[in-house]
Amino acid sequence: MFLDRFRRQARTLLALSAAFAGLAAAPAHAVPSYARQTGMECSGCHVGAFGPQLTPAGIRFKLGGYTDSDGKDGKIPLSGMLLADFSHTRQAQDPPPDGLEANDNTSFDQASLFIAGRASDHVGGFMQLTYDGVARNFGLDNTDLRAATTTSLGGQDLLLGLSLNNNPTVQDPFNTLSAWGYPYVGPAAGFGTGDAASLINGGLGGIVVGLSGYAVWNRDWYAELGSYRSMTPTLQSRLGLGRDDRKLEGNAYWRLAWMHDAKSSAAHLGLFGWSARLAPDRTVPGPVDGYRDIGIDGSYQFLGTREHVWSVFGSLTGELQHTGADGTRHRLIEQRLNASYHYRQTWGASGGFFATRGSDPAAATRGLVLQADWTPWGKEEAEPPAGWQWLNLKFGAQYWHYGTFAGTHSGAADHDTFSVFAWSAF
Repeated sequence: MFLDRFRRQARTLLALSAAFAGLAAAPAHAVPSYARQTGMECSGCHVGAFGPQLTPAGIRFKLGGYTDSDGKDGKIPLSGMLLADFSHTRQAQDPPPDGLEANDNTSFDQASLFIAGRASDHVGGFMQLTYDGVARNFGLDNTDLRAATTTSLGGQDLLLGLSLNNNPTVQDPFNTLSAWGYPYVGPAAGFGTGDAASLINGGLGGIVVGLSGYAVWNRDWYAELGSYRSMTPTLQSRLGLGRDDRKLEGNAYWRLAWMHDAKSSAAHLGLFGWSARLAPDRTVPGPVDGYRDIGIDGSYQFLGTREHVWSVFGSLTGELQHTGADGTRHRLIEQRLNASYHYRQTWGASGGFFATRGSDPAAATRGLVLQADWTPWGKEEAEPPAGWQWLNLKFGAQYWHYGTFAGTHSGAADHDTFSVFAWSAF
């Protein structure tokens, strides 16, 4: 019985994806439309009231297909987001980054429109359309459309779901993998975690389409299995994504995790992986490269009464590559560890360690990122101006320090970057 219902919801999900895609083609991180839909404060689902880091309630909302509601009609499933920053690097960049100055950049980083909400009791999702203020172009950004239903197995609750998405790990409910990993924003003129990255760590984000099925048993055990296909260059162009001639062939994405919600605290431990074959250039016949990514991750949150909130997240990813006609092997290891503290959902302090190393010495990059931020209307009793009850606003400062960059210690600190940012969602 529930399988028939699940098939019907899968068909509805595909129809919804077509409708969302039509909106994306037409001229025309906390998502406030979800708060309006549920009648909840943003702090109910997000640590610090604003940003991608989810509480257990936020995880349940995502796994349930973004469908929870306060039962009231008339909600408009639209939200917006703006992000701007000023950055200074220790050494001016030569040549300057595209669209920016050699140093001391003030930039309007992006403006996004979210189509986000429930389509039925079992179907919902979000689609992000973004204007890149540096590159000065519009394009389809992160998208996650879901169908979910509940039944039982062995006398315990069983949630079954489907996710149609365009970025491996964007569907992940935890905050350890690339799509929603720390730091959640960064300077447009910064260097990030270096140029070397595993395939699962954003290597194909935005230019693929994938479908995965997932299950949550007894509220504690999570499993997911899916696969992706490359968008055609024509579709990439129509969606404002440029052109990437790589072609993803046989692949499988999987995820296993234990998670536990103890009300005043929460934790998870997980395994994840992606095996894929990737043609470097679909326009030129040649050997297909192989990638095998596998990793472990975990997190702990102390929520208490929400006056003091502590979080620790970490992951370790290993990648084995077989590239070229001779199948040359390359290895890559990525480490991430970050911690955060928030007081009354308003004042936040966080820090993260990142390290990448591999068989290619030039892949090595290692450093720290520190952040302090202020969310003026994070706590429930702090009201924004009249008429702006759903406004989210965050101001912050970041400092990136590099001990190694692109395989060398000498001059690594020249990449150190200080930035301040303003981030709003409404």
